[in-house]
Amino acid sequence: MAKQTIKYVCSQCGAVSLKYQGKCFECQSWGTLEETRILPEPKSRKEGAVAFPGTAPVRLHDALPSEGHRHMTGIGELDRVLGGGLMKASAILVGGEPGIGKSTLMLHLAACLSPAKILYISGEESPNQIRERAQRMQVKADNLWLAPETDLEAILAVIEKEQPALVIVDSIQTVHSTQYQSSPGTLTQIRECASLLIRAAKQQNFILFLIGHITKEGTLAGPKTLEHMVDTVLQFEGEGYQRYRIIRSVKNRYGSTNEIGVFRMEENGLEEVSNPSEFFISGRQTDVAGNSILAAIEGSRAILVEVQALVSNTNYSMPQRISTGFDLKRMSIILAVLEKRLQMETWGQDVFVKIAGGLKLIEPAADLAIAAAVSSGLMNRPLEATAACSAEIGLSGELRAISDSERRIREAAHLGFKSIVLPEANTRSLKPSLKKLPIRIAGCRTLQEALTELGI
Repeated sequence: MAKQTIKYVCSQCGAVSLKYQGKCFECQSWGTLEETRILPEPKSRKEGAVAFPGTAPVRLHDALPSEGHRHMTGIGELDRVLGGGLMKASAILVGGEPGIGKSTLMLHLAACLSPAKILYISGEESPNQIRERAQRMQVKADNLWLAPETDLEAILAVIEKEQPALVIVDSIQTVHSTQYQSSPGTLTQIRECASLLIRAAKQQNFILFLIGHITKEGTLAGPKTLEHMVDTVLQFEGEGYQRYRIIRSVKNRYGSTNEIGVFRMEENGLEEVSNPSEFFISGRQTDVAGNSILAAIEGSRAILVEVQALVSNTNYSMPQRISTGFDLKRMSIILAVLEKRLQMETWGQDVFVKIAGGLKLIEPAADLAIAAAVSSGLMNRPLEATAACSAEIGLSGELRAISDSERRIREAAHLGFKSIVLPEANTRSLKPSLKKLPIRIAGCRTLQEALTELGI
């Protein structure tokens, strides 16, 4: 019997140690090292190993133009998130909460890519369950082949035999290899199985979709190295019970990051939302204090988003600060600027901020919309219903310049807004075509001027 190799792998960062110790030497976490038993690789496998194609160095301009050809999926929002379509020999990781629509999206993708042969590796559902879902969605995909398998070696054998154009693994946490004694879903199994599947995709030139679970914090489960191994990471945002679904490109080697795609969950599955701005600002109440409109940039397009704030007297010695869809530390800085520079007393108030629609705002240009919503709620005075805003706030209360102001202005004018508040630096050299739009562009230097323009 071959001698087993024992290693200790950190469940937090994936660092490997040859002996057990209480604290991980890499991430300094306590009690995270897990014992992993690895069987030695058979000699026959070593002797018959196939060299990875492309190991010989090639010149930069010797690559064929066909190697960079994209394949359109037929789903416009998905193509946008992917950067224009699918690339051959690429690996894509899809994550999201249970029931949010990952498997549904894969079935839609299979139907749109007909007649290309697609292999669906199902480790969680039986073929009958997948067939029932396809019938419920009224999806007809004669090019889709189902393989209910969790053994990695068997999966690789099926892929080599069938030669599909696209492989879907649902999910990577259920796949395990007999070369490792740890159970499916552990750090070692996820990392090694994903590595071999990605290697097969590069060798055999097929597209690989890996569906992954998420943790309670909302991040993709497994080692962080899994995200570095793949070419693209797509993540569903929002809650599973909401009607709308948002897909964000967290990483993309073939396109820009932070692109979003908006879908609507219907009886027949996911439907594209061509104008997400109408979705994010639909149903808003213009006569209620604490609501503002942000002209945001997500990837390559501008969208209008409703920012909601609720300010009330606190009943605790420490006021509550709760934010949904916006960084809590940044919100605390904005509250400090309001109190220090504008003398707005927020120390005795509970402040709750929410981004409508389940979107997560990252860009600094959202600062002004947050400050306007909080100020409106604090003074109980509604903002101008037809005004949008976008600016970064400095610690001195000044408005800093932002990027892509032209697209923000055009999107606000397209949806019928009468004015938009921007930093003065963004209004100094506007194109003549922007001045002809039916919208007033207000350039402000300070936060006080911007709030006055918005009706505070």
